[in-house]
Parts: sequence; C-alpha cells; structure tokens
Amino acid sequence: MKQIDFSNGRVASNVLHSSLPMLMAQVLSLLYSIVDRFFIGMIPGESSAALAGIGLCFPVIIIVTAFTNLFGLGGAPLCSIYRGMGDKKKADNVMNTAFFMLIAASAVLFAVGEISARPMLFAFGASAETIKYALPYLRVYLLGTVCSMISAGMNPYINAQGYARTGMFTVMVGSAANLILDPVFIFAFGMGVTGAAIATIISQTLSALFVIRFLVSSKVELRLRLMRPGEFRQHAQLAKNIAGLGLTSFIMQVTNSLVSIVCNHMLFGLGGDLFVTVMTVVSSVRQILETPVLAVGEGSSPVMSFNYGARRPALVRKTIFIMTAMMLAYTLLIWGLIELEPGMFIRIFSRDSETLKAGVPALHLYFFAFIFQGLQVSAQTTFKALNMKKRAIFFSLFRKVVLVVPLTILLPHYFGLGISGVFIAEPLSNFIGGSASFITMLVTVMPELRRTA
Repeated sequence: MKQIDFSNGRVASNVLHSSLPMLMAQVLSLLYSIVDRFFIGMIPGESSAALAGIGLCFPVIIIVTAFTNLFGLGGAPLCSIYRGMGDKKKADNVMNTAFFMLIAASAVLFAVGEISARPMLFAFGASAETIKYALPYLRVYLLGTVCSMISAGMNPYINAQGYARTGMFTVMVGSAANLILDPVFIFAFGMGVTGAAIATIISQTLSALFVIRFLVSSKVELRLRLMRPGEFRQHAQLAKNIAGLGLTSFIMQVTNSLVSIVCNHMLFGLGGDLFVTVMTVVSSVRQILETPVLAVGEGSSPVMSFNYGARRPALVRKTIFIMTAMMLAYTLLIWGLIELEPGMFIRIFSRDSETLKAGVPALHLYFFAFIFQGLQVSAQTTFKALNMKKRAIFFSLFRKVVLVVPLTILLPHYFGLGISGVFIAEPLSNFIGGSASFITMLVTVMPELRRTA
C-alpha cells in the first residue's frame, strides 16, 4: 500500500490524499448504523417504533465511540508528532499503549452496559412500545464492543503512518459485510432489530481482524503488540498524555450522548414517540452530512501534527487554511441543498407521512447554521493536532454543555417555541460555539506559528 510522505511540502496534495480515503472510510463506517436504520425503516407496520427504539440506543453507542476516540484519536496525533521528530520508538509505544487501553476499556463498557441496559434505556426516554426494540438491539450490539473499539480505535494509527488507503479498506471490509448481512438477518431470517445488531457485530469483527492483520505485518513502520500489565505501568505517563489529548474527542462524544438523552426526553414529553423518531431521522441525516467535514479534519490532522513535530510552521499554517476553506465550501453547499429539498434527506430513512411532515421543518431549523460547524471542527482539529489540550477541551464543553443542553431545556418554554425550541438549540450553539473557537484559534495559534517560523 502506498505511504503518504507528510514532509514533502505539497500540503494541498497531502491533505487531499489523506482526506479522500478518510472520507470514504467515514462514509463506509456510517453504514454500520445508517444501513441498520435504512432497513429497519422498511419493516412493515413497525418502522416508526423500531426507529425510535434504535434512536434510544444512540447515547450508549456514542459512549462506546467516546472511549474509542479517547485512546484512538488521542494517541494518533502524538504518534504523528513523534514520527515527525524521528522518534519511532516513542511513536511505537504510543500506539501499543493505546491498544492496551482500548481492550481494557471495551471489557468494562461491555460489562456495565449489559448489566444496566434496561434501566438506562428507560432513563433515556423509552416507552413500553419502544423498549421492545431498543433492548434486544442494544444487548446484542454490546457483544461486539471489543471489535468495534479495535476497528475504529486502531484505524487512526494506520493513517498516522501514512497508509490512508489501507485505513479506508479496513472500514470497507466491515461496511460491505454489514450491507450484505443486514437484509439477510432482518428479513430473510425474520430477526428484525436483533438481526440488524447481529449483522453489525459480525461486520465489526471482520474489520477488526483486518486492522490487526495489517498492523502486525512487515509492511508497517510501527508494529502492533499486546503489552503486559507490568509493561503498561511503565508507560503510565504516556497513557496519561494519550488520554489527555483524546479528552477533546471524548468530551465531544459524551456531550453528544448527553444532548441525545436531553433531546429525547424533551421531545417525548412535548410530542411523544413521533418526535423521538423525527430526532432519530434528523440525527441520522446529520451523521451523513457532517462526515465530509470530519474526514477533512481527520485527514488534515496527521499532516499538521507531523509538520508541527518537524518544526515546519509554514506548512502547518497552510494546512489550516486549506482545511478550513474545504470545510466552509462544503457546509455552505449542504445548507443550500437542505433549504431547497429537505424531504429528500428525510425519505432516506422514513417514508412515513407523519414523520415526513414533522421532519421537514425540524431539518430546516437544525441545519440553519451548519456552516459554523465547519469553523468549530477546523478549530478543534487544529488544537488537537498541535497538542493544545486545554483549548480543545474547553471549546468541546462550551458548545455542548454550556450552550446546547441548557438551550434544549429552556427554549421550548419561551417565545412560544415548543418543540421547535429543541431543534433551534443546535444552530444557536453552532453559531456561538463555532465563532468563539475559530476566533480563538486565529488569535492564539497563528501568532505562535509565525513566531516559530
């Protein structure tokens, strides 16, 4: 597999060559959950309640993703920085310490999730109708926690070594399997939502095996191995640094889970199961449409980290500029498409007339300030790639905890907004949080890079 040379100075080319496979990988990764929802939305007579049930599982799935990012996306920038400094031993230790942490965390999450699944789902807003779909899906999904975390958590270390195409293929293996297996288990075997979860964990297992096989091969610069507990303790400070840098992505996901719980509670109280279904659909559309933004960020991150470690600040600045321009162009285009044809996006997941009627205005409101999400991701990616943990963590908490959650709770009770207030909270937080983080990045990071030139 071809390796990208992050030191060659062709920044735009490096960003594109790194981002395009990441985009494909992100899109394919979405198939794990999006394809589930697509086929579940086709179950005759049950689609609306089944979709609402799957939506109630989102907070738990997001928590699993949060811990995956804590050690995966947390260690990958450090790995790239040490590679840029020429310290391959330190880079190797980062990757293998993160691998140990992923396995340990997956065991704990599986045990806690299985024990507390039912009370958690009711706490998230499940009703007597939706629990019938949510509980079996979640319990089966949790069986694949270790494979899910290895697959997604170790993939950034493939990209950090410059093998972006291989990173894409590792995701493609699982996604293709899920696309084939979902209709077989859901419809041919008549297993419904349980079948969707079984198809997902089989697919994640295949993807994890592909990741491990590549990282233990002779092709890679840094080789994967399982540390012993005693050896892990020797790298306690390294583990702390990985978790510290990954805390940004972790907080973003945990707060996403918190927002999902709050939204489901508010919507169930104000409009019942129908609006929980609408939020599931809107969230699914958001996952699809924000994927290119996240892919550009993840593709740009190793380019920035490597050149930051190699003390090439001009290349870091150029990467930030190219990354931001790409994000803003894309988010503006998507906003225009949603304004013109929102129903097209809703119908991907549901053809139910009530869901469509309620979903169109909700989608308009939710994506109103989507362009500011591009600014937020650009700033967050820069902070994380340059190991500026405190700033990255602060703005993660600021947008979700300080802005979205209070706005989601308060807005429905003011100005006669009602249910619309829940959906307005997102664009307001995008505008305020995105602007604040991007301006901070401009006035703090850019002068520092100029001083070190």
